[in-house]
Amino acid sequence: MTLIRQLFDLSRSAAGKYLARFEFPWQALNGLSEFLLRLGAQSSAEYRQICAGVWVHVRAVVAPSALLLPPSIVCEGAQIRAGALLRGSVLVGRGAVVGNATELKNAILFDEAKAPHFNYVGDGILGAAAHLGAGTICSNVRADKRPIFVELREGRKETGLKKCGAFVGDGTEVGCNVVLNPGTILKKGCVVYPVLSVGGVWEEGSAVRGSVVRP
Repeated sequence: MTLIRQLFDLSRSAAGKYLARFEFPWQALNGLSEFLLRLGAQSSAEYRQICAGVWVHVRAVVAPSALLLPPSIVCEGAQIRAGALLRGSVLVGRGAVVGNATELKNAILFDEAKAPHFNYVGDGILGAAAHLGAGTICSNVRADKRPIFVELREGRKETGLKKCGAFVGDGTEVGCNVVLNPGTILKKGCVVYPVLSVGGVWEEGSAVRGSVVRP
């Protein structure tokens, strides 16, 4: 099973077929913008193109104060709440929530994923029904600006990217005021305790607790 399938049920995203091409989730980031433009152009009549490159389902709710930049797609039943910023290259899945003052950039939210309060998700993916607690940040740039790598069981994998955020598996719950450091991977069903700095790769069902943690 590829790493991307260990993280996500690909049937629970409009990007499922696109993601299925890749072994590692970060490989999907560079082509995301072009994929969304193609997907939007093929969208059904239930999607309104509210401006060039931005499509919103008629049964999605977008607050007047939210800003959506192209390319972006907001799927059925999603909520984009007050002050949210979609900076482009963003797919918000069915029933997903982008909350007040939350910022997304080059990111996929699977169906029912929630980033509801003061969150940042840059160059990353939230799986189906994953939830970020208030104030949680998915950091996407190292302090030293070096390319980001991921330590897998089989050894180090270089992403080749200087901007690479977190990949949060289906059903994972992240507590309030957590920082997920660049290249962090949380597989399905993890629980991350509040107010932590988290890095590394965590297996399915892990409970992440402590002060500063990297497995």
